[in-house]
Amino acid sequence: MAAQDEEPPSIEHPLLEPNFLERRLYQLKLAGTAANDHTLVCLPTGLGKTTVSLLVTARRLEEVGGTALMLAPTKPLVQQHAEFYREALQIPDTDEQSSSSDQNAERAENEEIVVFTGDVSPDDRAEIWDEATVVMATPQVIENDLVGGRISLSDVTHLTFDECHRATGDYAYNYIAERYHADANDPLVTGMSASPGGDEEAILEVCENLGLQEVEVMTEEDADVGEFTHDTEVEWERIDLPEAVLEIRDALNEVIKDRLEKLKELGVAKSTQPDQSQKDLNKMRAELQQLINNDQSEGFEGMSIHAEVMKLRQAVTLVETQSVEALRRYFDRQRNQARSSGASKASQRMVSDPRVREAMRKAESFSELHPKYRKTRMLLAETLGIEDGERVIVFTESRDTAEALTEFLAESCDAKRFVGQGDREGSDGMTQKQQQEVLDEFRAGEFEVLVSTSVAEEGLDVPEVDLVLFYEPVPTAIRSIQRKGRTGRQSEGRVVVLMAEDTRDEAYFWISQRREKEMESELRELKGMTDDIEDELDESQQSLADFGGDDGGHATTDTSGAKVNASGGKLGAGDDGSSGSEGGSERPGLRKFEPDEDGDDGDATPAVETHEPSAEGDAVEIVADQREMDANIARELSRREGIEVRLETLDVGDYVCSDRVVVERKSVADFVDSLVGGDRSVFEQVGAMARHYSRPIVVVEGDGLYDQRDIHPNAVRGALSSLAVDFGASVLRTEGEDETTELLAVIASREQDLTDREVSVHGEKQSKTLGEQQEYVVASIAEIGPVTARSLLDEFGTVEAVMIASEEELQAADGVGTVTAERIREVIGSEYSG
Repeated sequence: MAAQDEEPPSIEHPLLEPNFLERRLYQLKLAGTAANDHTLVCLPTGLGKTTVSLLVTARRLEEVGGTALMLAPTKPLVQQHAEFYREALQIPDTDEQSSSSDQNAERAENEEIVVFTGDVSPDDRAEIWDEATVVMATPQVIENDLVGGRISLSDVTHLTFDECHRATGDYAYNYIAERYHADANDPLVTGMSASPGGDEEAILEVCENLGLQEVEVMTEEDADVGEFTHDTEVEWERIDLPEAVLEIRDALNEVIKDRLEKLKELGVAKSTQPDQSQKDLNKMRAELQQLINNDQSEGFEGMSIHAEVMKLRQAVTLVETQSVEALRRYFDRQRNQARSSGASKASQRMVSDPRVREAMRKAESFSELHPKYRKTRMLLAETLGIEDGERVIVFTESRDTAEALTEFLAESCDAKRFVGQGDREGSDGMTQKQQQEVLDEFRAGEFEVLVSTSVAEEGLDVPEVDLVLFYEPVPTAIRSIQRKGRTGRQSEGRVVVLMAEDTRDEAYFWISQRREKEMESELRELKGMTDDIEDELDESQQSLADFGGDDGGHATTDTSGAKVNASGGKLGAGDDGSSGSEGGSERPGLRKFEPDEDGDDGDATPAVETHEPSAEGDAVEIVADQREMDANIARELSRREGIEVRLETLDVGDYVCSDRVVVERKSVADFVDSLVGGDRSVFEQVGAMARHYSRPIVVVEGDGLYDQRDIHPNAVRGALSSLAVDFGASVLRTEGEDETTELLAVIASREQDLTDREVSVHGEKQSKTLGEQQEYVVASIAEIGPVTARSLLDEFGTVEAVMIASEEELQAADGVGTVTAERIREVIGSEYSG
């Protein structure tokens, strides 16, 4: 106990604030490995993954120089990391090496450590990038700046991917990692996660996507970590549901059984039990999609029934695992959707079923307190009252529950919600600024209870709490582990999970138990399995590890190290503090990063083509609209030698290939949709293109152009003809994004290399011409669309003549039949009812 009276030892380093970072052996071990190779660092939430990255960054900046880049998924998390780095790092003023530490700290806060998010304009980011020493950013911003050629990663000497388990699929981390390994002169990657994946395959995927070669894992079982953690045993509280709730659930399950019986008759369902697994339901949907692809009408009917089953299952989940209040809110949204124009048959059929209507009536009349609400209130009273606790986090999967539970708990304690950004009917989302303000208030102790959906799970520095309460079991290892990391850091805390008996909660319980055990087992097995991981990685990925020379990484011989001010001893090569390991480990901690004696450190020619910006005039340039980043075309073009991509918000077209060629890209579904409605039809878009570019091109991407919606193929052919004949646009077809990418590259190369034209972005959205306004007015009648509108105006000459024409006269226009004429007359001639 006497040790508590002493100041804990801290780390000294030229770029670290004195007496700021507590010396933790496990962090030094992890930093020692991460400073020498591309490393995945796995550490439970709240134990300082960010500190590990900071230690590596400090060492790299001191001995290698360059820029450090740290990426995090959300703006609040980026801001949090920036604040920590500004407090911990002392970056020298390169212009005045003799400046005081106070001046350095001020410069670091104002200039050297910067934040890149979508709130900073692209032009400002490009200018700031060249001056910054440490950049904190969201991945989407860096991806856009790389694709648009605004920044280069060549001088980045340390890149950190926070919450790196996201590096799957098309997530921006993957593109950035690829570009970094190709472009950087001396790359070093650190990936950080509390839970990188549920199995070895998932972890290997993350390693391969980010180019990681080492995996370092610390768990609470490690002695070095154990002294900084406390007991976080999970308590499972079983909840009995009242009879009235079970009656609502059973009524809904009867409807589900009835709908599954119909799917069984179609041959896609094997069972009519309402507790079908999601895997089975997904399989049914795939089989229905196959029927649709084969032009079988049963597929459309079955897909509608399947959609209704999914809606009913959501209702059952809410009443079983959340609350009757959450179910009421859900039913209200479903009723409103069923009444809206264009409502799906699934919504209409569900709310009109007598059994569902009876369930709605029972939900409306239910006045009891849901037992989960009652248990939540009791646990909070124990923690905050009897046990004199200060903070509690309640996690729930449901936005409806978060809203209703916050209102309920606010009657007895100070509670606030923490939800995602998306607005929806009856619930406003929170901006990231609002999210950050709520977390700051919670951290400062201004309120006691945070009721949160999953947005609070990943990495945000929510302070240690006395109780983490799961309103329902968490069915995935990643989310469960990260949630449990919110307690047990500084003092003993409780983790309680509420589980409704004989419901989906129990299924989730067993799934959660199994997956967490699998995750823990995988992490244990992965400790020290660097050789196995390297064997699993693709050869192309392994080659990235050879950037540093024959040793396959950044291993160095160190001659000096960080100091620990508690003892004053120098942490040299044989000292345990050099890497944070006991005994003579060769891994360095914060010792000097020196190049290999053979000078081969980081200079080997990479096996991947680099992306240094070309000299002016050497490359073909394509300007892409920023909104096209939803597709992979701009990214793919940016990877190509001899092509530079510039991102702008274009008023006209999607891609500009020269001063005369602009390209509008549309999928077949978008193309057909733009013929029959929307704020801006393809004719308006191409009309604007034709006014500003002499060679407008429309690329229609995908198959099934004549199979979309209920539009006659001749109407589609008429639209294509009009684009070519009336607007002078070339209409080109491609099979998909890959072929579109090739086509754009060829067009731009032909324009700029063969005809010596330059790229010129011009044109603005202008007010509609008189003809366009007339087409817009007529097209809006009974939603007949621009194609039919043009036909009517060609036939009658004026909007007024169209309005006064009879049904018989309307049918004289090309493409107007009896049904369309009746609809037009009904809209024009009916009394307005409000």
